[in-house]
Amino acid sequence: MRILQTMAGAEFGGAEAFFVRLAIALQKTDVEQKVIIRENRSRARLLRAGGVDPVELDFGGAFDFKTGFGIKREIKKLQPDVVLTWMNRATKMTPAGKGKFVKVARLGGYYDLKYYKDCDHLIGNTQDIVDYLVKEGWPEDRAHYLPNFVNSERADAISRMDLSTPEDAPLLLSMGRLHENKAFDTLLKALARVPGVYLWLAGEGPLRRDLESLAEELGIRPRVRFLGWREDTAALFAASDVYICPSRHEPLGNVVLEGWAQGRPVIAADSLGPGTLINHGDNGVLCPVDNDKAMADAIKWVFGDQEFAYKLATNGWNTFQNEFTEKVVVEKYLDFFDKVTKDNK
Repeated sequence: MRILQTMAGAEFGGAEAFFVRLAIALQKTDVEQKVIIRENRSRARLLRAGGVDPVELDFGGAFDFKTGFGIKREIKKLQPDVVLTWMNRATKMTPAGKGKFVKVARLGGYYDLKYYKDCDHLIGNTQDIVDYLVKEGWPEDRAHYLPNFVNSERADAISRMDLSTPEDAPLLLSMGRLHENKAFDTLLKALARVPGVYLWLAGEGPLRRDLESLAEELGIRPRVRFLGWREDTAALFAASDVYICPSRHEPLGNVVLEGWAQGRPVIAADSLGPGTLINHGDNGVLCPVDNDKAMADAIKWVFGDQEFAYKLATNGWNTFQNEFTEKVVVEKYLDFFDKVTKDNK
Protein backbone atom coordinates (compact mmCIF):
# COMPACT_ATOMS: atom_id res chain seq x y z
CA MET A 1 0.00 0.00 0.00
CA ARG A 2 1.43 3.38 -1.05
CA ILE A 3 0.00 6.54 0.55
CA LEU A 4 0.80 10.18 -0.24
CA GLN A 5 -0.44 12.95 2.06
CA THR A 6 -0.63 16.70 1.37
CA MET A 7 -1.08 19.29 4.12
CA ALA A 8 -0.82 23.08 3.86
CA GLY A 9 -2.07 23.96 7.33
CA ALA A 10 -1.53 26.80 9.77
CA GLU A 11 1.43 27.08 12.10
CA PHE A 12 -0.59 25.65 14.99
CA GLY A 13 -3.89 23.81 15.21
CA GLY A 14 -5.65 20.59 16.11
CA ALA A 15 -5.84 19.27 12.54
CA GLU A 16 -2.17 20.01 12.00
CA ALA A 17 -1.20 18.23 15.21
CA PHE A 18 -3.28 15.16 14.30
CA PHE A 19 -1.77 15.10 10.80
CA VAL A 20 1.68 14.77 12.37
CA ARG A 21 0.49 12.03 14.74
CA LEU A 22 -1.17 10.05 11.94
CA ALA A 23 1.79 10.37 9.57
CA ILE A 24 4.18 9.10 12.25
CA ALA A 25 1.79 6.28 13.20
CA LEU A 26 1.43 5.15 9.57
CA GLN A 27 5.21 5.12 9.27
CA LYS A 28 5.26 2.31 11.85
CA THR A 29 3.06 0.11 9.63
CA ASP A 30 3.72 -1.66 6.33
CA VAL A 31 2.46 1.38 4.40
CA GLU A 32 4.91 3.08 2.02
CA GLN A 33 4.33 6.77 2.62
CA LYS A 34 5.31 10.17 1.27
CA VAL A 35 4.27 13.39 3.01
CA ILE A 36 4.13 16.88 1.49
CA ILE A 37 3.73 19.88 3.80
CA ARG A 38 3.81 23.65 3.66
CA GLU A 39 7.26 24.87 4.67
CA ASN A 40 7.27 24.72 8.47
CA ARG A 41 10.47 24.10 10.39
CA SER A 42 8.79 22.92 13.57
CA ARG A 43 6.40 20.51 11.82
CA ALA A 44 9.20 19.13 9.64
CA ARG A 45 11.33 18.56 12.74
CA LEU A 46 8.53 16.66 14.49
CA LEU A 47 7.92 14.50 11.43
CA ARG A 48 11.60 13.67 10.98
CA ALA A 49 11.89 12.77 14.65
CA GLY A 50 9.11 10.25 13.98
CA GLY A 51 10.84 8.77 10.95
CA VAL A 52 8.93 10.73 8.28
CA ASP A 53 11.01 12.83 5.85
CA PRO A 54 8.61 15.45 4.44
CA VAL A 55 8.78 17.32 1.16
CA GLU A 56 8.26 21.03 1.88
CA LEU A 57 6.49 23.24 -0.67
CA ASP A 58 5.08 26.78 -0.57
CA PHE A 59 1.33 26.13 -0.82
CA GLY A 60 0.95 29.78 -1.76
CA GLY A 61 -1.78 31.74 -3.50
CA ALA A 62 -3.34 31.67 -6.96
CA PHE A 63 -0.04 32.25 -8.76
CA ASP A 64 1.88 29.52 -6.96
CA PHE A 65 2.28 27.06 -9.82
CA LYS A 66 5.43 25.58 -8.31
CA THR A 67 3.55 23.72 -5.56
CA GLY A 68 1.18 22.05 -8.01
CA PHE A 69 4.10 20.87 -10.13
CA GLY A 70 5.87 19.63 -7.00
CA ILE A 71 2.86 17.57 -5.91
CA LYS A 72 2.52 16.05 -9.39
CA ARG A 73 6.22 15.21 -9.37
CA GLU A 74 5.94 13.33 -6.06
CA ILE A 75 2.82 11.50 -7.24
CA LYS A 76 4.68 10.38 -10.36
CA LYS A 77 7.60 9.14 -8.24
CA LEU A 78 5.54 7.26 -5.66
CA GLN A 79 2.66 6.02 -7.84
CA PRO A 80 0.38 6.06 -4.76
CA ASP A 81 -2.70 3.93 -4.26
CA VAL A 82 -4.29 6.68 -2.12
CA VAL A 83 -3.63 10.43 -1.89
CA LEU A 84 -4.94 11.86 1.39
CA THR A 85 -5.39 15.64 1.44
CA TRP A 86 -6.00 17.85 4.46
CA MET A 87 -8.43 20.77 4.30
CA ASN A 88 -9.12 23.27 1.52
CA ARG A 89 -5.83 24.49 0.10
CA ALA A 90 -4.00 21.18 -0.08
CA THR A 91 -7.08 19.53 -1.58
CA LYS A 92 -7.46 22.23 -4.22
CA MET A 93 -3.78 22.04 -5.23
CA THR A 94 -3.69 18.21 -5.42
CA PRO A 95 -4.78 16.73 -8.76
CA ALA A 96 -7.69 14.31 -9.13
CA GLY A 97 -6.95 10.61 -9.17
CA LYS A 98 -8.82 9.81 -12.41
CA GLY A 99 -8.60 6.09 -11.71
CA LYS A 100 -4.81 6.12 -11.20
CA PHE A 101 -5.18 6.63 -7.46
CA VAL A 102 -7.95 7.33 -4.96
CA LYS A 103 -8.13 10.96 -3.87
CA VAL A 104 -9.43 11.27 -0.32
CA ALA A 105 -9.84 14.47 1.69
CA ARG A 106 -9.98 14.55 5.46
CA LEU A 107 -12.22 17.26 6.96
CA GLY A 108 -12.19 18.40 10.55
CA GLY A 109 -14.88 21.03 10.06
CA TYR A 110 -17.91 22.09 8.05
CA TYR A 111 -16.09 23.26 4.93
CA ASP A 112 -17.47 24.45 1.59
CA LEU A 113 -17.60 21.39 -0.63
CA LYS A 114 -16.61 23.38 -3.75
CA TYR A 115 -12.99 22.55 -2.86
CA TYR A 116 -13.68 18.80 -2.80
CA LYS A 117 -15.56 18.10 -6.03
CA ASP A 118 -12.77 16.05 -7.60
CA CYS A 119 -12.31 13.81 -4.55
CA ASP A 120 -13.34 10.18 -4.64
CA HIS A 121 -14.06 9.94 -0.89
CA LEU A 122 -14.33 12.29 2.08
CA ILE A 123 -13.44 11.55 5.70
CA GLY A 124 -15.10 13.39 8.59
CA ASN A 125 -13.54 13.10 12.02
CA THR A 126 -16.96 13.21 13.66
CA GLN A 127 -20.20 11.55 12.64
CA ASP A 128 -21.84 14.97 12.60
CA ILE A 129 -19.40 16.18 9.93
CA VAL A 130 -20.22 13.09 7.87
CA ASP A 131 -23.93 13.86 8.27
CA TYR A 132 -23.22 17.43 7.10
CA LEU A 133 -21.42 16.15 4.00
CA VAL A 134 -24.38 13.97 3.06
CA LYS A 135 -26.85 16.78 3.75
CA GLU A 136 -24.82 19.00 1.41
CA GLY A 137 -25.24 16.44 -1.37
CA TRP A 138 -22.13 14.30 -1.06
CA PRO A 139 -22.89 10.59 -1.78
CA GLU A 140 -23.45 8.71 1.46
CA ASP A 141 -21.39 5.69 0.38
CA ARG A 142 -18.37 7.97 -0.17
CA ALA A 143 -18.53 9.78 3.19
CA HIS A 144 -16.75 8.05 6.07
CA TYR A 145 -16.32 8.61 9.80
CA LEU A 146 -12.78 8.05 11.04
CA PRO A 147 -11.99 9.47 14.49
CA ASN A 148 -8.82 11.11 15.70
CA PHE A 149 -6.46 9.64 18.25
CA VAL A 150 -4.21 11.37 20.74
CA ASN A 151 -1.02 10.28 22.40
CA SER A 152 -1.38 8.69 25.83
CA GLU A 153 2.27 8.80 26.87
CA ARG A 154 2.63 10.21 30.35
CA ALA A 155 5.36 12.58 31.55
CA ASP A 156 6.70 13.80 34.86
CA ALA A 157 4.78 16.81 36.14
CA ILE A 158 6.22 20.19 35.36
CA SER A 159 7.15 22.09 38.51
CA ARG A 160 4.30 24.24 39.77
CA MET A 161 6.84 26.48 41.48
CA ASP A 162 8.37 27.28 38.08
CA LEU A 163 4.99 28.74 37.11
CA SER A 164 4.40 30.48 40.45
CA THR A 165 1.56 28.16 41.40
CA PRO A 166 1.07 26.85 44.97
CA GLU A 167 1.54 23.09 45.29
CA ASP A 168 -1.74 22.71 47.19
CA ALA A 169 -3.87 24.97 44.95
CA PRO A 170 -6.72 23.42 42.91
CA LEU A 171 -5.41 23.70 39.35
CA LEU A 172 -7.36 23.84 36.08
CA LEU A 173 -5.65 23.29 32.74
CA SER A 174 -7.02 24.53 29.42
CA MET A 175 -5.42 24.56 25.98
CA GLY A 176 -6.16 25.96 22.55
CA ARG A 177 -5.78 28.83 20.16
CA LEU A 178 -6.59 32.14 21.82
CA HIS A 179 -9.49 32.78 19.48
CA GLU A 180 -13.14 33.77 19.97
CA ASN A 181 -14.33 30.23 19.19
CA LYS A 182 -12.48 28.84 22.19
CA ALA A 183 -14.43 31.04 24.67
CA PHE A 184 -11.57 31.58 27.08
CA ASP A 185 -13.32 34.81 28.05
CA THR A 186 -16.16 32.72 29.48
CA LEU A 187 -13.66 30.56 31.34
CA LEU A 188 -12.00 33.60 32.93
CA LYS A 189 -15.41 34.92 34.04
CA ALA A 190 -16.20 31.49 35.51
CA LEU A 191 -12.87 31.43 37.34
CA ALA A 192 -13.72 34.77 38.93
CA ARG A 193 -16.69 33.01 40.58
CA VAL A 194 -14.50 30.25 42.08
CA PRO A 195 -12.05 31.63 44.65
CA GLY A 196 -8.76 29.83 45.19
CA VAL A 197 -8.67 27.88 41.90
CA TYR A 198 -5.71 28.52 39.59
CA LEU A 199 -5.72 28.26 35.77
CA TRP A 200 -2.95 27.36 33.37
CA LEU A 201 -3.91 28.45 29.85
CA ALA A 202 -1.66 26.96 27.17
CA GLY A 203 -2.06 28.49 23.74
CA GLU A 204 -1.34 31.45 21.55
CA GLY A 205 -3.49 33.59 19.30
CA PRO A 206 -4.93 36.98 18.42
CA LEU A 207 -6.88 37.45 21.67
CA ARG A 208 -4.00 37.01 24.10
CA ARG A 209 -3.74 40.68 25.02
CA ASP A 210 -7.53 40.99 25.39
CA LEU A 211 -7.66 37.93 27.64
CA GLU A 212 -4.82 39.19 29.80
CA SER A 213 -6.66 42.51 30.16
CA LEU A 214 -9.89 40.71 31.05
CA ALA A 215 -8.09 38.70 33.75
CA GLU A 216 -6.83 41.99 35.19
CA GLU A 217 -10.31 43.54 35.11
CA LEU A 218 -11.81 40.50 36.85
CA GLY A 219 -9.16 40.58 39.57
CA ILE A 220 -7.96 37.04 38.84
CA ARG A 221 -4.68 37.79 37.05
CA PRO A 222 -2.63 36.47 40.02
CA ARG A 223 -4.34 33.06 39.58
CA VAL A 224 -3.96 32.76 35.78
CA ARG A 225 -0.83 31.70 33.91
CA PHE A 226 -0.71 32.40 30.17
CA LEU A 227 1.75 29.77 28.99
CA GLY A 228 1.89 30.37 25.24
CA TRP A 229 1.97 27.48 22.78
CA ARG A 230 3.41 24.38 24.48
CA GLU A 231 4.61 21.00 23.30
CA ASP A 232 5.09 19.56 26.82
CA THR A 233 1.36 19.02 27.28
CA ALA A 234 1.71 15.67 29.07
CA ALA A 235 3.83 17.38 31.74
CA LEU A 236 1.18 20.12 32.10
CA PHE A 237 -1.57 17.51 32.50
CA ALA A 238 0.48 15.67 35.12
CA ALA A 239 0.77 18.84 37.21
CA SER A 240 -2.90 19.81 36.91
CA ASP A 241 -6.03 18.46 38.60
CA VAL A 242 -8.84 19.01 36.09
CA TYR A 243 -8.98 19.74 32.36
CA ILE A 244 -11.54 22.23 31.04
CA CYS A 245 -12.68 22.97 27.47
CA PRO A 246 -14.84 26.13 27.39
CA SER A 247 -15.24 26.33 23.57
CA ARG A 248 -18.34 27.87 22.07
CA HIS A 249 -17.42 26.21 18.75
CA GLU A 250 -15.54 22.89 18.81
CA PRO A 251 -16.31 20.44 15.96
CA LEU A 252 -14.42 17.53 17.57
CA GLY A 253 -12.69 18.30 20.82
CA ASN A 254 -9.26 16.67 20.59
CA VAL A 255 -8.53 18.24 23.94
CA VAL A 256 -11.28 16.15 25.55
CA LEU A 257 -9.53 13.04 24.25
CA GLU A 258 -6.23 14.36 25.60
CA GLY A 259 -7.74 14.90 29.02
CA TRP A 260 -9.07 11.34 29.04
CA ALA A 261 -5.77 9.93 27.76
CA GLN A 262 -3.92 11.70 30.57
CA GLY A 263 -6.31 10.43 33.25
CA ARG A 264 -7.84 13.77 34.18
CA PRO A 265 -11.49 14.57 34.86
CA VAL A 266 -12.85 16.72 32.04
CA ILE A 267 -15.28 19.65 32.11
CA ALA A 268 -16.50 21.06 28.79
CA ALA A 269 -18.99 23.50 27.38
CA ASP A 270 -21.70 21.58 25.54
CA SER A 271 -20.51 22.58 22.06
CA LEU A 272 -20.83 20.14 19.20
CA GLY A 273 -17.74 17.95 19.57
CA PRO A 274 -17.48 17.69 23.36
CA GLY A 275 -21.24 17.32 23.60
CA THR A 276 -21.06 14.28 21.34
CA LEU A 277 -18.09 12.73 23.13
CA ILE A 278 -19.06 13.26 26.75
CA ASN A 279 -21.78 11.40 28.61
CA HIS A 280 -22.61 14.02 31.24
CA GLY A 281 -21.83 12.91 34.76
CA ASP A 282 -20.23 9.68 33.57
CA ASN A 283 -16.99 10.40 31.67
CA GLY A 284 -17.10 14.19 31.97
CA VAL A 285 -19.20 17.17 32.95
CA LEU A 286 -21.00 19.38 30.41
CA CYS A 287 -22.24 22.91 30.97
CA PRO A 288 -24.12 25.29 28.65
CA VAL A 289 -22.09 27.24 26.10
CA ASP A 290 -21.26 30.84 27.08
CA ASN A 291 -22.62 30.45 30.61
CA ASP A 292 -19.93 31.44 33.08
CA LYS A 293 -22.13 30.79 36.13
CA ALA A 294 -22.91 27.23 35.03
CA MET A 295 -19.24 26.68 34.21
CA ALA A 296 -18.26 27.93 37.66
CA ASP A 297 -20.79 25.53 39.22
CA ALA A 298 -19.27 22.66 37.22
CA ILE A 299 -15.78 23.57 38.45
CA LYS A 300 -17.01 23.67 42.05
CA TRP A 301 -18.78 20.31 41.60
CA VAL A 302 -15.70 18.48 40.33
CA PHE A 303 -13.25 20.01 42.78
CA GLY A 304 -15.70 19.58 45.63
CA ASP A 305 -16.21 15.81 45.25
CA GLN A 306 -13.02 13.73 44.97
CA GLU A 307 -14.91 10.46 44.49
CA PHE A 308 -16.90 11.95 41.61
CA ALA A 309 -13.73 13.40 40.04
CA TYR A 310 -12.09 9.96 40.23
CA LYS A 311 -15.11 8.37 38.53
CA LEU A 312 -14.96 10.92 35.70
CA ALA A 313 -11.25 10.32 35.15
CA THR A 314 -11.61 6.51 35.21
CA ASN A 315 -14.56 6.42 32.82
CA GLY A 316 -12.91 8.92 30.51
CA TRP A 317 -9.79 6.75 30.38
CA ASN A 318 -11.90 3.69 29.56
CA THR A 319 -13.67 5.55 26.74
CA PHE A 320 -10.32 6.58 25.33
CA GLN A 321 -8.93 3.05 25.49
CA ASN A 322 -11.95 1.57 23.71
CA GLU A 323 -12.33 4.12 20.91
CA PHE A 324 -9.51 6.64 20.49
CA THR A 325 -6.09 5.04 20.91
CA GLU A 326 -3.51 5.11 18.14
CA LYS A 327 -3.87 1.36 17.60
CA VAL A 328 -7.66 1.49 17.24
CA VAL A 329 -7.74 4.50 14.91
CA VAL A 330 -4.78 3.53 12.71
CA GLU A 331 -6.40 0.13 12.15
CA LYS A 332 -9.56 1.92 10.98
CA TYR A 333 -7.51 4.03 8.54
CA LEU A 334 -5.70 0.98 7.16
CA ASP A 335 -8.99 -0.88 6.67
CA PHE A 336 -10.39 2.18 4.90
CA PHE A 337 -7.37 2.52 2.59
CA ASP A 338 -7.57 -1.17 1.76
CA LYS A 339 -11.28 -1.00 0.93
CA VAL A 340 -11.18 2.10 -1.29
CA THR A 341 -8.10 0.81 -3.12
CA LYS A 342 -9.81 -2.48 -3.91
CA ASP A 343 -12.94 -0.65 -5.02
CA ASN A 344 -10.79 1.44 -7.41
CA LYS A 345 -9.44 -1.61 -9.24
